[in-house]
Amino acid sequence: MTALKRFIRDVPNFPKPGIMFRDITPLLASGSAWRETVDRIADLYRGQIDVVLGIESRGFLIGSAVAYNLGCGIAVVRKPGKLPSATFNTSYALE
Repeated sequence: MTALKRFIRDVPNFPKPGIMFRDITPLLASGSAWRETVDRIADLYRGQIDVVLGIESRGFLIGSAVAYNLGCGIAVVRKPGKLPSATFNTSYALE
């Protein structure tokens, strides 16, 4: 895991002061690091799931690659009103 962490760049105070943004674009740009990331995630769930939930932008990227690796489908999770077809919804509170 430590070797993969070097592909995640910290961007302090983005998008506002006090927030540390974790930029995964260097990870996505490295074919070997990206493959290892997807393989490791997929291996954790192989044979246990039927569908991957991809939550918003990063979840779409990672979730679709993991679903492909596992040979299962992906369901996307978006904010209300962002998808044109039938949807499910739930409420939650932030920390």
